[in-house]
Amino acid sequence: MSKLVIGVDGMSCNHCKMAVEGALKALAGVSSVEVDLKQKTAQVSYDEALCGLPAMKAAIEDLGYTVA
Repeated sequence: MSKLVIGVDGMSCNHCKMAVEGALKALAGVSSVEVDLKQKTAQVSYDEALCGLPAMKAAIEDLGYTVA
């Protein structure tokens, strides 16, 4: 299992947090996601064989947020 911290700009409320967590958790290979609104980050635990940064970035950007 690998861990990655992704900077996410544009989140401002609990709905934003839940949307980003839901989009990332829906990806194959992602086992856990913790979004920190104050730090503007998403910490993701995932299986490198099934998922990677490009897929995570696309999932976040599809919601209208920017990956920092």
